Amino acid sequence: MHKLTKYALLLLIIGGAGVYLYWAKQRPDVGIFLTDLRSQLSVNQGQPSERGNLLGIQPLLYASDYQSRETLHLKLAAYLQKARDKGLLNSKTVAVLPEHIGTWLVASGEKPEFYQSDSLVEAIGWLTASHPLAIPKALMETPSDKEFSDALFRLKAKQMAKDYQQLFGELAKEFSITLVAGSIVLPEPRVESGQLKIDDGPLYNISVVFGADGSIIGPAQRKVHLSSRERRFIAAAPLEQLHAIDTPAGKLGVLIGTDSWYPDSYAALAKLDIKLLAIPAFIKGKNQWEKPWRGNKGAQEPAFIALKEAQSTEANAWQQLAIPNQLKASGAEAGALVFSRGQLWRMSIDGRSIASDSREHALAGDALGAHLINIWL
Repeated sequence: MHKLTKYALLLLIIGGAGVYLYWAKQRPDVGIFLTDLRSQLSVNQGQPSERGNLLGIQPLLYASDYQSRETLHLKLAAYLQKARDKGLLNSKTVAVLPEHIGTWLVASGEKPEFYQSDSLVEAIGWLTASHPLAIPKALMETPSDKEFSDALFRLKAKQMAKDYQQLFGELAKEFSITLVAGSIVLPEPRVESGQLKIDDGPLYNISVVFGADGSIIGPAQRKVHLSSRERRFIAAAPLEQLHAIDTPAGKLGVLIGTDSWYPDSYAALAKLDIKLLAIPAFIKGKNQWEKPWRGNKGAQEPAFIALKEAQSTEANAWQQLAIPNQLKASGAEAGALVFSRGQLWRMSIDGRSIASDSREHALAGDALGAHLINIWL
């Protein structure tokens, strides 16, 4: 009888483990639920011309927007359709999306409970439960000085790179525009034979530009001056890797986020004779735009201006450190600094995008919903 009890208990454990592993592998079809699609044209500088335009798209993002590549595609396509309806898209349009819009593709393809979580901690719990073998293995292979983020990005990097290229390449082709696809974090990324590839090596925050035929234009732009949060698990690229990209509207330079705070970034781009400047950016924190600037702890301070934390708002810091204050130093005629807003689990994201040229600059509105900022060249 004692042996029979042990045998029954063993079968129960094995059966339970089997049921759990089966549950973990399932990804039920939950349909597509689109969050707030409202958008408005906040800024429209200049007059339409044959030279084209620089268009910033400030999306309103939620965790459920990342259920799948298709869900995010539909949301961003709605914003671009609004721009088309307003007469803002043409063969020389260069559109700019915010920093990390591709990074959150790490959340794609998970269980419904993951997107419905009330906090990031709860979401990570569901993520870990859904990958009972892969995540522990990835964590064991991650160096002890790295974070959970390092293991997670490496685990899903191949699919992220594929989704990123397909998503933004399709959007650029669908609307026949040049598209600066915000940024994405990937391990040792490179463009090879027109494909975004990954490899073993450090994680980098990169931005890729897509042409109107959906193909990648030029090399991936790696971030140089990392934020204090990024330095925990992302590698910095050398300044020499800043480059210009030829577009139908002229040479384009891309500075990712805090790269736009440093004079050496603008000096490097000025040598490349750029005409357009795109700055995909990211701010974490509820209503952080109006709160004291948090600086970039542990990094070299921007040399050209003395800004003290708690004595300047986030809004003032970005406008003094980035465009419009530094547009002229880059040699560009027009620039767009583009943020996202919204709520990813309990993490709020904030910012007001800025359009700037040699004559004036303007900020996106503060109303709820997505905002478009446009500059005619």
